[in-house]
Amino acid sequence: MTTNVLILCTHNSARSVLSEGMLNHWAQKLGKDVRAFSAGSAPSGRINPFALEALANVGIDTAGYRSKSWDEFTQDDAPQMRIVITVCDSAAAETCPFWPGSPVKVHWGYADPSNAPGGDEGKRQAFELTRQAIGYRMLQLLELPMDSLSHAELQQALDNILQS
Repeated sequence: MTTNVLILCTHNSARSVLSEGMLNHWAQKLGKDVRAFSAGSAPSGRINPFALEALANVGIDTAGYRSKSWDEFTQDDAPQMRIVITVCDSAAAETCPFWPGSPVKVHWGYADPSNAPGGDEGKRQAFELTRQAIGYRMLQLLELPMDSLSHAELQQALDNILQS
C-alpha cells in the first residue's frame, strides 16, 4: 500500500517543494511505494525559481509543480496521508486542518534559503545545500519499514531521524 507523505511550508514555494521533489525522486530510484505531496497554509502561487533550478540540476523533472493550498488535501477525494512533515517554523506553529486518517506529524525545520545573503549566487548555494540536507533526511525516511511500523513506532522513528 502506498505511503502518502504531505510536506508543508507556509508558502509552498521552496523547502516543501524541494522535499516533495527529493522524496519522490529517491522513492522512485529505490523502488519504494512512497508518494510525496507538498502544500502551504498561505501558498504564494509561484514556486521559487531557485528551488526548481536546484531540483533540475540533479535531474528531477519539475513539470507540473505548483504552489498549492493544504486545503486540497482535506477534501474527500484527496489521498489519505500517513505522514505530515512541516519544514518551516511558521507552518509548524500554525493550527493545521484535520487530516483524515490521523497521520503521524513531525517537524523537520530548515532555514529559508530564499533569505540567503550574497545575491543570486548565494541563494543558489543555499538552495543546493538545503536540497542536499532534505535529500539526506528523505533517504533516512525511506529506510524505514513503513508497512510494519505502528503509528507510535513510526512517530518515534521520524523523531529519531530529526536527532541524527
